[in-house]
Formats: sequence, C-alpha cells, structure tokens
Amino acid sequence: MPVNPVDHSVDARSTGKSELQRIAHEAMLQRGLLPDFSPAVIAESNRIARAAAASGGAVRDLRGLPWASIDNDDSRDLDQLSVAEPMADGTVKILVAIADVDALVKKDSAIDGHAWTNTTSVYTAAEIFPMLPEKLSTDLTSLGQDQERLAIVIEMVIAADGTVAASDIYRAVVLNHAKLAYNGIAAWLEGTAPAPPRLAAVPGLDEQLRMQDRAAQALRTVRHAHGALGLETVEVRAVFDDGALADLRPDEKNRAKQLIEDFMIAANGVTARYLAAKGLPSLRRVLRTPKRWDRIAALAAESGERLPMTPDAAALDNFLNKRRNVDPLHFADISLAVVKLLGSGEYALQAPGQPAEGHFGLAVRDYAHSTAPNRRFPDLVAQRLLKAALAGLPSPYTNEELTTLARHCTEQEDNAAKVERQVRKSAAALLLASRIGARFEGIVTGAADKGTWVRISGPSAEGRVVRGAEGLDVGDRVRVELVRTDVARGFIDFAAVPRRR
Repeated sequence: MPVNPVDHSVDARSTGKSELQRIAHEAMLQRGLLPDFSPAVIAESNRIARAAAASGGAVRDLRGLPWASIDNDDSRDLDQLSVAEPMADGTVKILVAIADVDALVKKDSAIDGHAWTNTTSVYTAAEIFPMLPEKLSTDLTSLGQDQERLAIVIEMVIAADGTVAASDIYRAVVLNHAKLAYNGIAAWLEGTAPAPPRLAAVPGLDEQLRMQDRAAQALRTVRHAHGALGLETVEVRAVFDDGALADLRPDEKNRAKQLIEDFMIAANGVTARYLAAKGLPSLRRVLRTPKRWDRIAALAAESGERLPMTPDAAALDNFLNKRRNVDPLHFADISLAVVKLLGSGEYALQAPGQPAEGHFGLAVRDYAHSTAPNRRFPDLVAQRLLKAALAGLPSPYTNEELTTLARHCTEQEDNAAKVERQVRKSAAALLLASRIGARFEGIVTGAADKGTWVRISGPSAEGRVVRGAEGLDVGDRVRVELVRTDVARGFIDFAAVPRRR
C-alpha cells in the first residue's frame, strides 16, 4: 500500500506539553471520560472540610506507629501506609492503612457521580485526570506526610513460610511519618545508595522497612510457588524540558515497588475473604484462563522450552524465570508478548457462597481491589462494603448494582488505558517525527485482522506495520523502518525490513 511521508500538520519542533494536553482532553471525551469536573462537583468539594477523627472503640488510635508511604517521587494522591511489628513466635504483623475516602466522598453525591462515571484516575504523558478533585485526592483524603487521617487498616500476620496466618480489618486514625519514594528506597534496600534523608530522620524506620521487605519477599515466594507470573513490562514516563517533550524514559520495576505490590495483593486477598466471611458481596478482579495459550506455548517452543497443552500458570512462570536468567536484556519483550496473549483483567460480582473465578496471573482465588480508593472507584466501593461489614449493616449496593458496576468499571478502565496509550503514542510520534527512514529492532505486540503492531525501544514506542506484516504474530522479533508519523492522531507507521540471509 502507498505510504505518505511524515505528516507536517503538527510542527514537532514547536509541539510540546500544551499540544499533548489538548490531545489528551479530546481523547478523554472521545472515550466517554470526563476530563473536567462539573460546577456541581467543584461546589461540593469547596464545601468539604477535614473529616473529624472519630473517637471511641470503633476507631483505634494508631498515630504512634511508625507509618510511612512509598510511592512515586511526584505522587501526592497517597492511598496506603504500612508498618511492621515483630511477634514473639517469629511471625511478623503487617499493617496496611488505606485512606478512608468514603469519610468525605458520600455515596450518590456529585463527587461520587463523577468518580462513578470515570471509575479511575487517568495518567497520561501530558496530564493527570484525577478521579476525585485534588482538594480531596492530594490533600484531605491523601495520607500525606505529618497529616492525621482516618483509615481502614488491613492487618496480616505473615508466617515464616510466607503464608497469611491470620488477618483482621478495622478503622483507625493514622499519621504518616515519612513520605518515601520508590527509587530512593529501592537503591537503599539493594545497597547501592545511602538512606534517603526522610528515612534517616525517623528513628528505627530503617529496620522497619527491612522487616517489611523480608515479609514482602516471603509473600512473593509463596505466590510464585503457586504459579504467580513474574512478568516485567516496561512503562515509560514523559520528560519535559521547559514545556518541550525531551524524552520517554523507562519506568521499571524495582524492589520497593515489589514490596508495595506484594502487600497490596495480600491486603486485597484479605478484603475479599473478609467480605465473604461476613456474607457480603464484593467486586472481584479476575483474569480468566488465557484463550491464546497455544500461542504462548509456541513462544516457549521457539525458545527451546515446552509448556503443557492446557493452561498452567506454574509452568508458565517457570518458563518466564528461565528466560529472565538466559536473556535478561530482552525479558521485557517476552513479558509484553505474554501479557498481550493473557488478555485483560476484568471486574466481576462475587455473590456470597458462590465459587470465585480467581486471577490467573496472580495465582490467587480471592482478589478484590481495595487499596487505592483515591484512584479507582472499585476500591471506594470495596471500602463502603467493608465499613458496612464492620458495622454489621447490609450491603450498600444490591447485586444488580454491583453487576452493572463491574461491567462499567471494566469498560471505563479499558477506555482509560486507550487514552493513556493514545497520548503516549502521540508523545512517541513527536519524538520520532524527525527520524523517518530510521530502522529499529522490535517485537510484535498485536496481530489481527485489523492490523499488526510492533513495539520498539529508544524511545519506547508502538506502531502499526503497514507493509510487510504478512505472517507476523505476537512475540515475533522483527526489524522495521519508520515510514510515517502523525502526532495529532498518535500514528506511527513501520514497514517490516526483510532479514538478510
């Protein structure tokens, strides 16, 4: 097919953050997401004052514990804190505090209506579109440093073998003593950098975090023994220089991110089981058995490995671990291919007494998103269900409402991901606009009737193979030549380059 040269309708040299913001706003509207808060939401948020710290037996005072948050350097919507307590029998008690967003965002309010519509915060390369007004998400309902806040505490006793030996959930008042960042804590845990200043400033916090790290690693070991998949896909973060897009840099996993991830997975399991034990429904996060297992098995065969004929998470994780050790440089590529073939997770109603579908990728049966209520609506719903259970009240949502919510949250999460991907593609197209004719090594990330897609690195970008795509399938490595970019629409077109024999 004929291919046009670079689209000069947008001048790449003058295009920067403002142009990408315009693209992001349009993409939000096209996908049925609200980029702005309505006057009613703004007026309602302006009337909200700080939630009073409830007293009495229903709410515990845990401000004296050495709570700390670990998140991105620039994150202000802090949903979780954690702390560890060693037990006499050698177990470790992990407490995870979740911001009590429901204390200020009431069901069926105008703010709740906006959150119900979008169901998630949308993090684009140009701008963040928060699910809740920033007065709440980055202040009054954020577990900010040195701020007293109401929280739902998920308590877990972690045995030496990494199993959750006991658990409980209750309300509390907490205080964040240190706002820490992933990269700094990861480097310190790995011994490649000194303790960040805030960590060093809080007496005993260093041993606190080492204890939490040990507990997290034990939890992770058990999950992987059950078949949890050790996938590592590379996310990118836009870097701007005085309003001009300068780079898309990889934002990779590290030890501190894994620590928080392990605690959140465990806490979400406790939430799901707690609601089930109280006879209340829940919104579960499920990932069903992959339909394209045959292609996953074919990818393994290309690497000299063999997978069972039927889906087997433990066997797949074993294969992934081998590839990580054999070819760490390209492990993110094989991870990305497997992620695409596994398909997307979704939300589903879990009615009391019904069998759970589980999450194939995490190798867990019970999993309900509940740890990020500032950023995800299903987590706010879970919080309301938990508070009803704690108070001995019936569910604030009917099963029919939860079924509708599950479908809506799944659809909007998919729409949000498409917006983020579209803006990321526009940013990549902007960076690549001056490199028409350049050649790259890539990996096929999608192959269907509607087109074949390939991801390259340097910068990390995904585009369509408009010529020479015949016979390509997900996971194939291919050399491509950049033939066209369109910043406004986020189009990046490649032509496959035949390998020399």
